[in-house]
Amino acid sequence: MTRRVLAVLAIALAGLARFGGVAEAHSGPPFPIVQDRIAGAYRVSIWTDPDTTDDGKAAGQFWVVLEAADGTRTIPAATLVTVAIRPLDRDGPAREDRGEPVNHVVTRQFAALLMDHEGPFGVRVTVDGPLGRASVESQVDATYDLRPARGLIALYLLPFALVGGLWVKALLRRRSRDRR
Repeated sequence: MTRRVLAVLAIALAGLARFGGVAEAHSGPPFPIVQDRIAGAYRVSIWTDPDTTDDGKAAGQFWVVLEAADGTRTIPAATLVTVAIRPLDRDGPAREDRGEPVNHVVTRQFAALLMDHEGPFGVRVTVDGPLGRASVESQVDATYDLRPARGLIALYLLPFALVGGLWVKALLRRRSRDRR
């Protein structure tokens, strides 16, 4: 029985070590800041995950979803999307990035920008293509990712693991005592 328990614990720890990085890679669910806004010949939606970083990493993520405003045409492959941000609460540089099609689908584009402090940022998405030029503006509040580091999560789980270990140890002792 002890070998089985140890094997299960070893497999669980190996799974945590193997898949722990997958959870760390995502910093929270994106949310819409613009939904189905008509601009020129386009219907534009903007989703964002506005994470602030101190290390210069472009963690402010934006997904732009395009449709033809009339719903009858398809968006041509030559359509370009540009996402630009600027701080609203202080002086700072405006930054922009050209959107890249997600999975080679021109109607879904992704851009990542550096948001170097917490606070409100103005967001401007410009669409330029064979159907014409259009732009949509909005704003978003950038924040730090407030989840604890992976090492701290392990520390927070340690008391529960210790109590679980004591419980298993007590069950094993009771079982060996009952066999006598």
